[in-house]
Parts: sequence; C-alpha cells; structure tokens
Amino acid sequence: MPSTFRLLFNAATLIPGVTRLPPIRRKLEDDSKGTGGSGSPRYCYSVWLRHLITAADSGLNTNPRNVAELGPGDSLGVGLAALLMGAERYYAFDVVEHASAEGNLSVLDGLVELLRERAPIPDNREFPRVVPALPSYEFPQRILGEQRLRAALDPKRIERIRASLKDCTSPDSLITYRAPWYGSELIEPGSIDMLFSQAVLEHVDALRETYVAMRAWLAPTGFLSHCVDFKSHGFAAEWNGHWAYSDLAWKVVRGKAIWAINREPWSKHKRLLEETGFRIVHEDAIRRTSSIPAHRFAARFRGGPATDLTTSEVFYQAVKVL
Repeated sequence: MPSTFRLLFNAATLIPGVTRLPPIRRKLEDDSKGTGGSGSPRYCYSVWLRHLITAADSGLNTNPRNVAELGPGDSLGVGLAALLMGAERYYAFDVVEHASAEGNLSVLDGLVELLRERAPIPDNREFPRVVPALPSYEFPQRILGEQRLRAALDPKRIERIRASLKDCTSPDSLITYRAPWYGSELIEPGSIDMLFSQAVLEHVDALRETYVAMRAWLAPTGFLSHCVDFKSHGFAAEWNGHWAYSDLAWKVVRGKAIWAINREPWSKHKRLLEETGFRIVHEDAIRRTSSIPAHRFAARFRGGPATDLTTSEVFYQAVKVL
C-alpha cells in the first residue's frame, strides 16, 4: 500500500492546475527518471538467454538480426547481450529517457566477460523473481556455437557497440534509442525479427495501440517475447489488491504517476493479441494464492476468467497471423 504521503500527493495531482506548481512538477519529473532496468551484467545475461532459449524451445528464430525492446529503463543491458550474441541492430524504446552511457558501458564490459567464459546462466537462486524458469541453466552451446560467438565477439565489433552506446544518433550506430516513443512509424514496417520486454507491458496504458505498433514493426517471421508482471507493485498490501479498488479509488491511488501500472489482467492481453493479429506459441503463467474474497474485487474484474485474479506473472511468445 502506498504511504500516506504518497496517497495524498497522488490525490493532489488530480486537482486542476496543481501539476503546474514547480514543487509538484519537479516531484513528478524526479519520479519518472532513473527507474527500471538493471545495471547487473549477470541479470541482463540471464534475461536475454531465457528469452532466447525459450524461443528455441518454441521453434522460433534464435539468431534474430534486428531486435527491439520496450521499456529498457536505465539499462540497455539486455539489448547489449543480444548484440553480443549476434544481433545486428538493437532498438530501445521508452516513455522517459533513463539510460546512462557510462552505466551501460560498464554493463557491456561485464557481459563480454561472461560470454568469453561461456558462463552458466544465473538461475532462480540468484534471481528468484526472473521468469521464465529454465529446465537447464548450462550455457546454450546448441544455440550459441563457437563460430557465431567468435564473429559476435570480434574486438572490432565490440568497439563498434561501445561507440554506438556513446552516440546512438550516429548513422553507423548499432543502437537506436528513442524516448519518448509513440506510434508505429519509428521503425520501418516489417523490419524487426524479435521484439521483447521484461516486466514492462503492465505499465503501458495504450495497450491496444502498442500491440498494433508491434505487429506493424515485426517481420512476417518475427515474434514477440514478453514477460508481464501483474502484481500490485506496491499499490496495495496484497499482491493482487490493486484489482480490489473501484475505478474512482484507483484513480486517487494512482494519481498522475507516469510509470504506474495499468491493472489489465492476462485475459485482456490475450484478447488484444488475438484482435491485433497474433497467435501465442508459448505461454508460461505463474499463479499465486489469493487472500482476497471474490466479492471484494472490483466489479469489472469479477466478470473475467477466475484465473485472472490469481495470475501474478506470464511469460509468452507470439507470432503474427499472416
């Protein structure tokens, strides 16, 4: 549950004109920056390899040329892992500019060392909240063969990635970073082989528009790979307590927070995937016990599948219906 101060602040932001006051505006700006992502090379290494290995198990392309990430936060590390494992271009899209070149250069160095060592994937003992879980955390030699890694880790290529981090606007950059991003026109239609995110889509208010944009970006053989975290993110005492607020109460609790959650359950994502032209090829849903009686959930959530209110996370991969 948010603190009393946070509740009062969020409620105050709904008063017309209040957000124009300098102290309130500065607080909202501060809250929107420096959030999300991870500066840990081991975390980024683990996340990318989990997406890649699951793609292999789903029969999808494990050597995507162009990859895009939604909501990298203050670290581009997962995208850097993709580049170091063979991707030719990485697109990073966020609502607010978070990324720090200095921090990402340090992550790059750590990723290079992990790959040179062919390090095992950090497992759920080290990162218990990272999904999906894998049947094996050994380095995936079947996917990342020696020839592929030698080419990807060529010193000249690593220096090019380093230069791209320092200047993403250069025509020679392997990295395209856009914040804020809006609309499907940011990427050439049909050019992305893999589009991924890690615990981001629960923060996106314009979900339908985002799914429409993702379909436009994907190549005919491209795929989505997303982890969605449906927990309350501190907006309630119970992990699923955010679904118990009425719409009015939620509006007050959330206030004008830029990076709050959207409260949409898994069934909403599944419906949008179908309506925007996707087919799910892999679904890994994590369910938790609910301590909230069914009648306490808001009316609009009681009408959906019963499993919605016990689904805390989902990792899924989907392809375009052609």
